[in-house]
Amino acid sequence: MTRFVSSTQNVPAVDRMPRHVAIIMDGNGRWAKKRYMPRGAGHSRGVEAVRDMVRACLERGIGYLTLFAFSSENWRRPEEEVSLLMQLFVRALQYEVEKLDGNGVRLCVVGDLSRFDAKLQKLIRSAEEKTAANSRLTLTICANYGGRWDILQAANRLSAAEPEKAGRWEEADLAPYLSMHYAPEPDLFIRTGGEERISNFLLWQLAYAEFHFTETLWPDFNEAALDQAITSYRQRERRFGRTSEQLLADPHPSVANPLNGNAASDAASLFPAADSALDA
Repeated sequence: MTRFVSSTQNVPAVDRMPRHVAIIMDGNGRWAKKRYMPRGAGHSRGVEAVRDMVRACLERGIGYLTLFAFSSENWRRPEEEVSLLMQLFVRALQYEVEKLDGNGVRLCVVGDLSRFDAKLQKLIRSAEEKTAANSRLTLTICANYGGRWDILQAANRLSAAEPEKAGRWEEADLAPYLSMHYAPEPDLFIRTGGEERISNFLLWQLAYAEFHFTETLWPDFNEAALDQAITSYRQRERRFGRTSEQLLADPHPSVANPLNGNAASDAASLFPAADSALDA
């Protein structure tokens, strides 16, 4: 099993392009309301924005994209809206997996999937198995997910696996049981829609992520908006507990320095363009 660096135990390497981007896709309902459309129309347009974001990450060489699709608290929404979201999830798994696989995208779905019906669980397993060997981009969909649930389920699994170490567990013992053990910690966290909170998303993993909040509603979040977030990320001084003076003395500083030109043009020179099959 691949072990990634913990930002609280070691200083991870920092690149000018974030390796892992995590997004709370907020604002679908408000996008629809502004256009006098039903909330479902906003969710449908939000699926298109997901497709656009996958393409943008491929073009920029971002290795991991994690999207908060449905939280464990979203079951509190009106029954008809939850039903529509489940239908969209099924439809996406039925029609998008071939395109993802053709573009080298590995799909992972994390969360308490036991609450979903048998058909949806089967589609999830099938999609994960089909794309398991892909490595160009790992797309994680968090569904019926909560950060507290993640930590609790990991602790319970660790307790069952290594009861003899109770009271002496360390961070490295728990890490393999977290739902996203296969991915490095997010470098950049984005929330669309204007809210400035993490809403029980990746509580463990976001320890040293750089946060970017935008008023842009998710259906309107495009490549230009992503590049704006990346530009903001590049201007951050990523100290991981150290001082600015220490960074200056470090031959490999953990600073996402801004570059001349915009993020998109820089990325285009470094990474190959994505296959246009995602447009199909």
